Amino acid sequence: MSKQLDGKVAIVTGAGAGLGEAIARRLSAEGAKVVVSDINGAAAQAVADSLDDALAVTTDVTSEAEVKALVEQAREHFGALHIMVPNAGVGFVQPIAAMSYDDWRKTTSVNLDGVFLSIRYAAPVIAECGGGAVVTISSITSTAGSPLLAPYAAAKAAVRNLTETAAIEFRPAGVRVNAVLPGFVDTALVTTAAPQFEAALGLPAGGFDGLIEQKQGRYGTPEEVAAAVLFFASGESSWCTGSSLVLDGGMVGSLL
Repeated sequence: MSKQLDGKVAIVTGAGAGLGEAIARRLSAEGAKVVVSDINGAAAQAVADSLDDALAVTTDVTSEAEVKALVEQAREHFGALHIMVPNAGVGFVQPIAAMSYDDWRKTTSVNLDGVFLSIRYAAPVIAECGGGAVVTISSITSTAGSPLLAPYAAAKAAVRNLTETAAIEFRPAGVRVNAVLPGFVDTALVTTAAPQFEAALGLPAGGFDGLIEQKQGRYGTPEEVAAAVLFFASGESSWCTGSSLVLDGGMVGSLL
């Protein structure tokens, strides 16, 4: 029985854990050969070893040379590239007035520059291989002011705009570029930040979970995000480019 991504080659950055790992696993399950990229080489290797026909590559997405080499290695190893998912990201909780410029730059470098570099080097190769898809990971924080998350939200808003721009520029080459906008997902990146949110917002211990339940109904799962990425990576979204898909249990659609 054929699968949605049979014969396709995909790169997923930040795939050593969390959302990236779930995305890599879902694309692999649908038949793709997956390049598992992460700054943590051991984590990337562990995920790749658990998949069929996968390659682990250690990559710092803020390094132009390393991202370029990642794309070249994927094409050299598998003979083509059809899908790029620049998922690698970092974040922290802090008000602007207490934030260092170094923290600002580190966050925007990974979350925005890493996406730019991924599109810059992967999209032309995808075009040369007959076309395909880039699926960026933005966030619902890109849709409105996001106190305590200034650099993360600013970078994710820029990713949405970059996605729309790249979609038009690469449309003639047969490369679709779309964005997934998750809300709060049950990953280590979110759960480890919960006590910081509680302290900053004056919530009791465990109060952040209650806030999530009120605003989203529940935390999202990495697998739900991976399913959305699969939609944009596959032919099921053949007429979608420059689109944004919100996954947030209704958070941004409600005032209360």
